Amino acid sequence: MPEIILDDIFFAYDKDNNVIQNINLKLDGPGLICIIGPNGVGKSTLIKCINKLLSPNSGDVYLDGINVKNIRTKALAKDMAYVPVSSQDCFAMSVVDSILIGRHNHQRWRTTDRDLEMVYKVMNLLDIEDLSMRSFNELSAGQHQKVSLARGLVQESKILILDEPTSNLDVRHQVYVAELLRAIAIRMEMTIIMISHDLNISAKYAHKIIVMSSPGIIHSIGTPNEVITETMIREVYGVECTIIIDGKMPHVILGSAIPTEK
Repeated sequence: MPEIILDDIFFAYDKDNNVIQNINLKLDGPGLICIIGPNGVGKSTLIKCINKLLSPNSGDVYLDGINVKNIRTKALAKDMAYVPVSSQDCFAMSVVDSILIGRHNHQRWRTTDRDLEMVYKVMNLLDIEDLSMRSFNELSAGQHQKVSLARGLVQESKILILDEPTSNLDVRHQVYVAELLRAIAIRMEMTIIMISHDLNISAKYAHKIIVMSSPGIIHSIGTPNEVITETMIREVYGVECTIIIDGKMPHVILGSAIPTEK
């Protein structure tokens, strides 16, 4: 099973403003890990430091004991797939061909039967076979999101990192994708790391939750029952709420926002 260790990570886009600071984590699978927290606390920056899209100003990230600084980008992509928050791509190609892009790190000179097998297997999982011959740039925002997710899954990586994979999806498909990711993490023994703004989807489907808060620090880590509390939501989000237990998992009923001091 893959193991990710973050050792005292700091990152700033300018030297006087740390976006994330003093991040120490050990992530090992299999399982679905949700990163939650308000806007602007560094959730996307954190995952980009994990997958080497950004280089920390200090500290190190290790994958299975190897510093990612010493792993070539293409080699790292075989172990760690990434799906951004939303795709701005505009591909004048079919959905099948756009998903095949995710097989780039496995391909040599041509597309193989194995490549196509993985593409159709993932399309079946996401229930998008009917889109196979559609042009990618004609799809809706929600369809774009599912095709982008498919492109990440076909990489067959040990680790899948997703920035808000349920954005642009209606409620039914948000639940479907969350259920699917949890099942895939266990069945395929993967570590799936997902940023989410939906507290109840995170509480219901995550095996572990990382709560980030201002100023770019980790507030708490644990199971949904350990971290989804009225106290945490008050401290991190500034909102009063009531927590009920639904099927042994916490469910958040939001109250009113706590007035800020003037």
